[in-house]
Amino acid sequence: QVQLVESGGGLVQAGGSLRLSCAASGRTFTNSPMAWFRQAPGKERECVAANRRIGGTTYYADSVKGRFSISRDNGKNTLDLQMNNLTSEDTAVYYCAARSPGRIDTYLPSQGSEYDYWGPGTQVTVSS
Repeated sequence: QVQLVESGGGLVQAGGSLRLSCAASGRTFTNSPMAWFRQAPGKERECVAANRRIGGTTYYADSVKGRFSISRDNGKNTLDLQMNNLTSEDTAVYYCAARSPGRIDTYLPSQGSEYDYWGPGTQVTVSS
């Protein structure tokens, strides 16, 4: 059974940093796209960062470029999101997502519907 479990969320002051981590079990996602999404109250879910080992492709939403950094440790089957210079606009539930290793990927997906596995989410609250 595939499980993705996020950790590292919490309350932080504006300008601060947090590091989210996602631990995957049940399957390995070494060559599969993985991503971080977030959803704030009343807003649609958005992809903030995605990563695909093949081709070394990485995607960042414009709103987080230069502040967030996605990385993965394939040996540990984990995906991290380093978030710096946080603002109140970053307050949301953050979700880890992975695409099935069985899929053939010719590009890096950034839509939620293109990911097959999801974690339960971790709350990030930035106080101003």
